[in-house]
Amino acid sequence: MDADLVCQEIVSRAMALRVAVVTETYPPEINGVAMSTGRLVDGLVAAGHRVDLIRPRQPQEGRAWFEEDTEGIDRVLSRGIPLPRYANLQLGLPARKLLMRRWAHQRPDVVQVVTEGPLGWSALTAARKLHLPVISEFHTNFHSYSQHYGVGWLKRPIAAYLRKFHNRADLTLVPTRDLQRALQAHGIPRVEVVSRGVDTRLFDPARRSEALRRNWGLAPGELAVCHVGRIAPEKNLALLEKAFAAIQQRLPAARLVLVGSGPAAEGLRARCPGAVFAGSRSGEDLAAHYASGDLFLFPSLTETYGNVVAEALASGLPVVAYRDAAAKELITPGQEGLLAEAGDEAGFIAHALSLALSPELRQTMALAARARVADLAWQSIVERLVSLQRQVILSAPLFARR
Repeated sequence: MDADLVCQEIVSRAMALRVAVVTETYPPEINGVAMSTGRLVDGLVAAGHRVDLIRPRQPQEGRAWFEEDTEGIDRVLSRGIPLPRYANLQLGLPARKLLMRRWAHQRPDVVQVVTEGPLGWSALTAARKLHLPVISEFHTNFHSYSQHYGVGWLKRPIAAYLRKFHNRADLTLVPTRDLQRALQAHGIPRVEVVSRGVDTRLFDPARRSEALRRNWGLAPGELAVCHVGRIAPEKNLALLEKAFAAIQQRLPAARLVLVGSGPAAEGLRARCPGAVFAGSRSGEDLAAHYASGDLFLFPSLTETYGNVVAEALASGLPVVAYRDAAAKELITPGQEGLLAEAGDEAGFIAHALSLALSPELRQTMALAARARVADLAWQSIVERLVSLQRQVILSAPLFARR
């Protein structure tokens, strides 16, 4: 390697980066993408990097479009409209001119586009016009979700849009190796894996609360079957109902505990009057709900990852899931939980019943579950992300690195 290039690489590795992060969801919103993005932004700032955070203005926020934060984050607030069926989220409207003015004045080293909505598309367009290195992220199988909302005919157009979107970026990030292979097979060749971390200090079996379990109507030794996540059609909660019904036939005192909210909650509440609907929870409150359970059921087949699986494992909960996404990455069947093959409902129900009836096995799995995610610290995830950001910056034309 040329000596000048060696020096250039050494300087690049040492310098602090200015990263423009464009996302349509961010804490305090409660969903996997928001929480993961918040963790990564915090990690970038903690490592000495500067972040321009571009996101839609929420209804409770003022009209200012720029807020400077003394903690290493400059917030650029764009216009947004409520996302259909996700009333607490904003769909970011295009902001190409605003971003071009901003980035021409304060040029980021790399633009990271988290979501694929109109705001994300306009950010891609602005970055390309300014010759900025761009990384995109693939978080949500929107093309798969469409069939659960009566618009299955949109599946192919959405897949085509996503392919075009991500191929405009220099690199696309996904959380699992399976998803990397799937995107590459569907015509998105430049894909790298950056997993998601879990806060093992927050999600900890030590947060188990007997008082909370009593509030759920459980006596000591009785079974709490938990599910955490959006209560929505795409989460395949009909299978959760079937699996719990099979458990309750054998263990009448068992209780189903659902943490989360969503458009399917009212119907599920009517069908499962004995279930505990805890609503949306966060922080230590959420961690206590995880840790106070005994078994975690996760029947979804539309996840790109599924943060809740890692959080359940960190909380010492054996998991029953399909062999997919985070569950496939993190669970060795028979050690931290049990996995059914995709679409095998009978197998999923049998696994759920098996663990429900095996308290000794659940206890053994609880220890293995906690140990399995012990090394998924967010710091290592951020280091992997920064390494890829530097690679993209170095591979960009010299005029794009000014």
